[in-house]
Amino acid sequence: MLPRVRPCMVAAVNEPHATAVFLFSIGALLCIATVLSRASGRIGLPVALGFLGVGMVAGSEGPGGIDFEDYGLAMRVGTAALTLILFDGGLHTPLPAFKAAFRPAAVLATAGVAGTALLASLAARAIGFGWHEALLFGAVVSSTDAAAVFSVLKMSGVQLRHGVGLVLELESGLNDPMAVLLTLALATRLTWRAGLVEGLLELAVGAAAGIGIGLAARALLPRVKLAAAGLYPVLTVSIALIAFSAPTLLRGSGFLAVYLAGVLLGEARLPHHSALLRVHDALAWLAQVGMFLLLGLLVFPSRLLAVAPHGLVLALFLAVVARPLVVLLCLLPFRLPLRHILCIGWVGLRGAVPIILATFPVLLGVPRGREIFDLVFFVVVVNAVVPGWTVPWVAKRLGVGTDAKPAPRALLEIQSSRPLHSELLSFLIEPASAVAGSRIADLPFPDDAAILLVMRGDQPIAARGATVLQAGDHVYLFCKPEDRAFVDLLFGREEES
Repeated sequence: MLPRVRPCMVAAVNEPHATAVFLFSIGALLCIATVLSRASGRIGLPVALGFLGVGMVAGSEGPGGIDFEDYGLAMRVGTAALTLILFDGGLHTPLPAFKAAFRPAAVLATAGVAGTALLASLAARAIGFGWHEALLFGAVVSSTDAAAVFSVLKMSGVQLRHGVGLVLELESGLNDPMAVLLTLALATRLTWRAGLVEGLLELAVGAAAGIGIGLAARALLPRVKLAAAGLYPVLTVSIALIAFSAPTLLRGSGFLAVYLAGVLLGEARLPHHSALLRVHDALAWLAQVGMFLLLGLLVFPSRLLAVAPHGLVLALFLAVVARPLVVLLCLLPFRLPLRHILCIGWVGLRGAVPIILATFPVLLGVPRGREIFDLVFFVVVVNAVVPGWTVPWVAKRLGVGTDAKPAPRALLEIQSSRPLHSELLSFLIEPASAVAGSRIADLPFPDDAAILLVMRGDQPIAARGATVLQAGDHVYLFCKPEDRAFVDLLFGREEES
């Protein structure tokens, strides 16, 4: 009698080749998507569209032939990726800017999302969807993704005026919770009263948890002494995961919580601060690439062709009618310049969140759930072209964009392994700067401030009294926190590392 072969024995025989094939596939897809992102940016399209395209080509109906239709796994991976992306977005959002643009952004992230969902639902109803499926479609596509917008602007060389960019950035960080609430309420058929109570509860718990975890992390990180510098990013990633999961377990909005925790933590004086920001920036990009590749694998191009006529109508209605109209109504009370409102209304690109939310109807067995998913995916792709492709042109025409190239980043980085009582800063000397052409000895420095180093081109220059600061120099200095305002007045805005 032959011995019985167990599945684990078969798996062991196939190893390590099966694992090697799996890792090779992941590595190849990540490499191709990353390299092709440059080509996507050159023609003015969001790089996320390139990642989706690579995933579709590698899928079951493409040359890659990877058979993947696990909506549950895609939803979980997408949620984890969005957690890292939102946390990184919070870390890079200055708290003063958050306060300045919070009110209009908050209105867009709540009333704006609800209004967009309603208008998109009416359009879906008009093309033949039942009321429940139409409302569900509207909820799924109601949130925006400013990351796609800023990737277009960065690649095209256009920069938005400060106020416009801040509102768009904050809106994208704050509007995901509202879209999630609407989608889950409709997918599970909650009554409007129960949905309202649930929504208010989730927002309140999410906001409280995000602020509480953010403040606790600000108190913890400067005091904890870890064995190696590489452990600090591990700790901040754990904070991001807790900031999402803890309020979610308490029926709160994890997306809102993790973003707010990132905003509060980003303002803290942390050990290895610049290194932490770079690590989270890299993790956010890895999460974005992996998420869009997986979502691309999930799509069947043949099914997209079937929904293309309706998808094109809905995508154009969303971009040309629904979004601009809702933004106009939401922002008129704030008395923003009309051209700013028009730009914000046009710049409403959809990204990963609608595609991830579109997996909920499929997982919950909603009638026509797969059709809704395919329709949402098609809308996101079209939305990347219109208005995505036209964002730089519209920004210039409305006078809210400029072709001015951003200042070069700092050439060196000076950091401390623990918080200091003084601040280490870097500045780029502009031609109009007050210190351009001045000797260091002639500058009215505070007593507890000093220039450490000057970088001119690729050459470091000793910071002596006779050294003359020239336009284009990168100046590295330290000062007391109470002297920061005066130093900023002398040198201008601190440059990014």
